Amino acid sequence: MKFGLLMESAQAHQKLAESNLEKLRVHTQGLDIVVRDEIRRTLIDELQMLTVESKRAAEVLRRIGRGAALRGALWSIAIALLGAGTPVAIMRWTLPSEHEIGLLRTRRDEMISSIATLGRQGGRIEWRHCGEKARLCVRVDRKAPPFGDRADFYVVEGY
Repeated sequence: MKFGLLMESAQAHQKLAESNLEKLRVHTQGLDIVVRDEIRRTLIDELQMLTVESKRAAEVLRRIGRGAALRGALWSIAIALLGAGTPVAIMRWTLPSEHEIGLLRTRRDEMISSIATLGRQGGRIEWRHCGEKARLCVRVDRKAPPFGDRADFYVVEGY
């Protein structure tokens, strides 16, 4: 009888252990579902934060790109203006103005007129320094007759 009671007690303990194991298995499965859900939620939260940070970083990079493009355009314009402006400034500084050109043309015309007058009045005379004392002398036309009271004036060659 003791042996029967012992067997019955062992069988009751075994059923109790099996029911506890079954409850533990059910609880473990439930716990597995809870852990997976928690991991999923955590992963989704982290991915959403990563997405927000990625979008923020992309926007910052776009702003930096626009700023760099604007700076590049401004530098290009500045260099182009400097490259085009330098020769213009040099030309304006070195070349005469329209008014100065007009004055120079008037001066040139006056000089041409003066040269023509000078040529008619003896400007084509060939002058030299002659002799040991390097005295001033001119070439004369030996075929022309002498002039003056003492016949000491000669016609200069070419006149």
